[in-house]
Amino acid sequence: MKKHPRLPRHVAVIMDGNGRWAKQRDLPRISGHMEGIHSVRDVVEASGELGIAFLTLYTFSKENWNRPKTEVSALMSLLVKTFHEEISELDRNNVRFNVIGCIDDLPEETRNKMLQGIEQTKENTGLTLTLALSYGSRIEITEAVKSICRDVAEGSLSPEDVNEALISSRLYTADMPDPDLLIRTSGELRISNFLLWQIAYSELYVTPKFWPDFRKKDYLEAINSYLNRERRFGKVSEQLNP
Repeated sequence: MKKHPRLPRHVAVIMDGNGRWAKQRDLPRISGHMEGIHSVRDVVEASGELGIAFLTLYTFSKENWNRPKTEVSALMSLLVKTFHEEISELDRNNVRFNVIGCIDDLPEETRNKMLQGIEQTKENTGLTLTLALSYGSRIEITEAVKSICRDVAEGSLSPEDVNEALISSRLYTADMPDPDLLIRTSGELRISNFLLWQIAYSELYVTPKFWPDFRKKDYLEAINSYLNRERRFGKVSEQLNP
């Protein structure tokens, strides 16, 4: 599979079900998030082995700030602890670390750790691992529109200059391709305000497994499902396979 010519270049994942995984086991919700770290390791490792260029993980949404303060605080602490344990290994494996979202919302220690990881791994040329933190796609698109409006008002752009490529260039993901495959765990059939512009033509893969149970073999099954699909981008099969 590693050398398959149709491997997805960019895989995005909505890591859902940590809390329900914990609830099923009468454990505190944070236990599900802690167990989910093992799944992150598996998916990152598999992505590197396969030669996938970009992996984006929906880690904490803008809406997640509305959760109980104790859970949010525990999540931020877990993020710092995990980063401290994992960043050197990521660096050794040539992984480039990246973050998208409203970074200024994060607690100072968390924000500084994320920026440290970006700086430490910026020269790496392997997998780009992106965490979406305090991320919301509607806000991302709104900020892109504001940026374009300012340029139009200042006269450096005209309305006729505005096209899809320009809008894409103003998004958090300007330096990466759109996701080829979007994976969602826990069986929920919704996008949850994640990469709304970027996933216009992404293949969707939903599994009933909660994120802490989603491991390497499950990820490979998702990749295999993708490889067996025909991506038409509005065309018909006969145009793709004359």
